Amino acid sequence: MILITDTEQMTSKAQEQKQAGKSIGFVPTMGFLHEGHLKLIEEARKENDYVVVSIYVNPLQFGPNEDYDQYPRNLERDLQLAKQSGVDAVFVPNDDTMYRDSLTIKMTVTDRVDVLCGATREGHFDGVVTVVSKLFNLIQPNRAYFGMKDAQQVAVIDALIGDYFFPIELCKVDTVRESDGLAKSSRNVNLTNEERQQAVHLYQSLKKAKMMINQGERSPDRIEQFIKDYIMKNTSGTIDYVSVLSYPELAEINCINGQVIMAMAVKFSRVRLIDNLIITVNKRR
Repeated sequence: MILITDTEQMTSKAQEQKQAGKSIGFVPTMGFLHEGHLKLIEEARKENDYVVVSIYVNPLQFGPNEDYDQYPRNLERDLQLAKQSGVDAVFVPNDDTMYRDSLTIKMTVTDRVDVLCGATREGHFDGVVTVVSKLFNLIQPNRAYFGMKDAQQVAVIDALIGDYFFPIELCKVDTVRESDGLAKSSRNVNLTNEERQQAVHLYQSLKKAKMMINQGERSPDRIEQFIKDYIMKNTSGTIDYVSVLSYPELAEINCINGQVIMAMAVKFSRVRLIDNLIITVNKRR
């Protein structure tokens, strides 16, 4: 495994692999790797000749009151995990590398972002598509791997690849969970012991809501209210949002039909957790 910090070296290495006829699988991360990231790497390893992981805490994704400085970092541990997982190259740029000067051209996401996390994190997904576009251009992957834990991000990247004709296959990997159902996240370390016990109810609420839908409930409003009531009853967290929308369009719906997402964000004392469940309901004729 090699460590790359320079953009020219990264591009050169990518071109070298392409010229040798090798496929490149790419896993973008902000580091502090956990089993969710390792699952992405595992899938990339299965399907590609050469696997690149990026580790970069992108400042453009964080608002002025968000946790950029508190975001957990442990590069030495990340590199060890990447090596053990069979990664071929780890790209670790710094801010000066990724944003040499002020941006002359700014990217703005105009759809799929006025709901869920995007509704309260203005500019967040602009930062996502900016850094992902840069990484796509540098690494030139055949396939890029994203976890469905952040389903809105996957929907936005899906639009980015389509709108800008990136010759990249978007590979969506199911959320990796703890044994009790809590979605794996680098931010889980910021939960108190009590909050950690309560956090399992986020996924529990989604599973119970899915049962309601399977039993015939088709009202998005009633499903949203059930999830809210369940979370308020079983946790000390503050609900940021609970939404039932079409997927991947992330549009409001009047009736639960086709592919839909049930998604939430809940704030605890030092961390904001997200979770979701995507289901497909047979459309009524």
